[in-house]
Amino acid sequence: MRRATGCQGFTLIELLVAISLMALMTVLSWRGLDGVSRAQTRLQQQSDDVLALQATLAQWGADLEAMAEQPDTPSLDWDGRALRIVRRSSAGPDEGLRVVAWARRSEAGQGLWLRWQSPPLLTRSELALAWQKAQVWAQTPSDDDLVREVRTVALDQWQIFYYRGNAWSNPLSSADSVTAASAASAASGANAAAEATVPPPATTGVQAAVPDGVRLVLTLAPGQAIHGKLTRDWVRGSMGGGK
Repeated sequence: MRRATGCQGFTLIELLVAISLMALMTVLSWRGLDGVSRAQTRLQQQSDDVLALQATLAQWGADLEAMAEQPDTPSLDWDGRALRIVRRSSAGPDEGLRVVAWARRSEAGQGLWLRWQSPPLLTRSELALAWQKAQVWAQTPSDDDLVREVRTVALDQWQIFYYRGNAWSNPLSSADSVTAASAASAASGANAAAEATVPPPATTGVQAAVPDGVRLVLTLAPGQAIHGKLTRDWVRGSMGGGK
């Protein structure tokens, strides 16, 4: 008599089916892990975009808050391309003043919002030179200017408005905006006192050229965590923080 063993092996077809199922499960598992990884990368990029925008707007506000008004010298100017600000140095009063400028530039088909900052300025001649250099940087930056600039966020467009006479208006059409003549007069006065030390920022009185408020309207480029139009208002401290 033939004795039955009760143990039978898999056929070739069964082995092929099992291997195919294992391969399919491996592919599906890999796709799931890849999807999770991509989602984490997107979330991290969006978080970085938000943090970069927050830091940029905080720096914008800090520049305006630290604005230093000097006699016969413009402290704030918008020429349609760049916004220039004379501000106190964050390192302390002994470091003098700085000129900072904000502008937009297109590179490789993408608009970038940029910030430029001068070294510490201790004389009026240095201040006048840095003021002019900031305007040149916004148009044709030199290699030295590129070293002193910081790229912030992707930007399609931006606009600036001044608050004067209980209304927002375009600075370029305001009658009391800083003119080229006043800037030239300030520069000539600075050259006449080339070695004069920059006096401490004025703490009383309001210079007519400085508006009561500055409105920033950004059109952030698509593809970022926050895109579209964003408005940020800055109001002079003398007007009260409640406004």
